[in-house]
Amino acid sequence: MPYLTTVGAPLAATGAERLGVGVPGYAHPLLAPVEWAELTRPGTPLHWVVLNVANGPGHRPDPHCLTAAGRLNNAGVRVLGHLDLAWGARPFADLITEARRYAQWYRVGGFLLDRCPGDRSRLAAVRRITAALGGVAEGGHLVLGHGTHPWPGYAEAADQLVTFSGPWMDYRWSQVAQWTADHPPERFAHFVHGVPRNRLEEATRIARWQGAGTIFFTDRTDCADREGHPDTAPAPECCRAQIGPYETLPGYWDEIVSQIGPGVSE
Repeated sequence: MPYLTTVGAPLAATGAERLGVGVPGYAHPLLAPVEWAELTRPGTPLHWVVLNVANGPGHRPDPHCLTAAGRLNNAGVRVLGHLDLAWGARPFADLITEARRYAQWYRVGGFLLDRCPGDRSRLAAVRRITAALGGVAEGGHLVLGHGTHPWPGYAEAADQLVTFSGPWMDYRWSQVAQWTADHPPERFAHFVHGVPRNRLEEATRIARWQGAGTIFFTDRTDCADREGHPDTAPAPECCRAQIGPYETLPGYWDEIVSQIGPGVSE
C-alpha cells in the first residue's frame, strides 16, 4: 500500500488510529479561491484532494487549475483526477484518454473513480480500468467512488473505497458491512453533507466506529435533500447557485482541522 500524505507531516497507511480528510472536489479555483488556498495550510490533515476541471480534465489545460494543482503538489498534497464512470457506462478508451490528460497537464498522483458500480458482475471491468490507470499514474492512489458498500471483491481493485456518500440524516443511522472488518481503516472513505455543527463530534465517532480512515464532513446540503428535517443544517445559498455540497468550504473547517489534526488519535 502507498503512503498517504498530509500537509507538513507524513501519515503512514498503516496508521489505523488516524483520521484524515479527503476533499471530493471543490468548485473551480475562480469560484472557490479561499477553499483552494486553505488546502496548503501547514498541518492540515489531508490525505488527498480531487481536481475536477470540467467533469473531467477538459479539452485543454486550464491555467487556473494548473496553478491550483501546482501549489498543492509543491506543498506535498496528493492531487487526484476526477473520472466519472457513470456506473459502468463510460467507454474504457475515453476514461484512459482523460486519465492521461490529468497526468500530463496536472501531474496528478492518482484518481477518484466517481459513480463506480459496485455489483459483482462489473468487477472485472472495473479491475481492467484500475490496472490500466496504475500504468498512467505509476504508483498512483486509486479511490473507487461507490458511495455505498460494494461487492467485497472491489476492495482488491483499488487503494480505497468510498463506502458512504450522502446526507447526515442517513449517515447517523447507517450500518457498516461486515466484510469491511477484514480491512484496515485506511481502505475506506466517507463523505457526509448536511452535518450540523453540534453533530460534528458524533459524525467523527461514527466514522471511527465504522472503520473509515478518510472523511469529508460539511454543513452544506444537497438541493435534492428533503428540507425542514429538524436535525439537518439549513440549506445554504449555494443550492440556488446549483453548487454541490462538497464544492465549498465547510463552515466549521477550522474545527475539523483541530479535531483530527496531526497527532490526534484514539
